[in-house]
Amino acid sequence: MKNSDKTVIGWREYVDLPEWGIHDLRAKIDTGARTCSLHVEDIEELPHGKIGFYVVLNLKPKRRRHMVARSVKRGHVKSSIGHRTHRWYVQTTIKIGKVIKEVTVNLVERPGMNFRMLIGRKAIEDDFLVDVDHSFYLGQPKKKLKDSR
Repeated sequence: MKNSDKTVIGWREYVDLPEWGIHDLRAKIDTGARTCSLHVEDIEELPHGKIGFYVVLNLKPKRRRHMVARSVKRGHVKSSIGHRTHRWYVQTTIKIGKVIKEVTVNLVERPGMNFRMLIGRKAIEDDFLVDVDHSFYLGQPKKKLKDSR
């Protein structure tokens, strides 16, 4: 794909996880990471290769959504400062702008994260160019009059 065919995004964007009914999740584009990371709470290993967890939608007031997904694997993640942690990996679809694609996401309980989701290289390859001088290049979410969740 030529660069002119790619969508330009900022260093942070709002994304959707349509299979999970999650919309307008503020995410940081992390070209230093291979896969996506999602801050979740209360990870639980379930029968038949599934994982249960809560995705934090809002902090104030705190709103969470319970999800169950098939585990792809459990592996190690090495942080930028060299710490290794064990994480579960799941697959889901992500929507960035008009592009929808299947991605692998590692689940992490890290409440101190500034962004609840980090978008790694595999999720943006082939489709996007990152303009590090801009945030929310694709726009801000529209204000909702009433929360339908």
